[in-house]
Amino acid sequence: MTGTATTPRFRTLSHVECEVILSRNYVGRLAYARGEHIDIIPLHYVFSGDGNGWIYARTAQGTHLEETGNNAVHKSWPVAFEVDEVEGLFSWRSVVVHGSFHAAAPGNSEWKTNAAKWDEAARIFRTLIPDAFTDADPTAFRYILLRIQVIEISGREAEPPA
Repeated sequence: MTGTATTPRFRTLSHVECEVILSRNYVGRLAYARGEHIDIIPLHYVFSGDGNGWIYARTAQGTHLEETGNNAVHKSWPVAFEVDEVEGLFSWRSVVVHGSFHAAAPGNSEWKTNAAKWDEAARIFRTLIPDAFTDADPTAFRYILLRIQVIEISGREAEPPA
């Protein structure tokens, strides 16, 4: 027996396949620098593939992510975002996005000077949680909107042996 029939296959996903995976999922992990540390946090998110693509999410005030975003020197704060689909050891897909991060907290964000931009982000996030940012919001303490501009996207897939 040769190794090809019992060897899993790995391949690079196309840009379109990566966007499909981002679109059908709603929990991902955001990696960002906080001082001399790298943090990774899970987030509910919505992917919007218009143009280059955006990822919309939210967090609570007082989190390291929100604090780091507010203290960022540059408007374009670099982050990485990952989504995985795992069925088994050699049956999975993983998408990684590199992009720029923007947070919208009351009174301390470029978004507050552009209410239409905040409203559009909230509308998109409500496609995941319809009551978000209303009195019926199940996690009302998470009122800080996050927006990640997709700059680079890549993905890999493992398929089990035939």
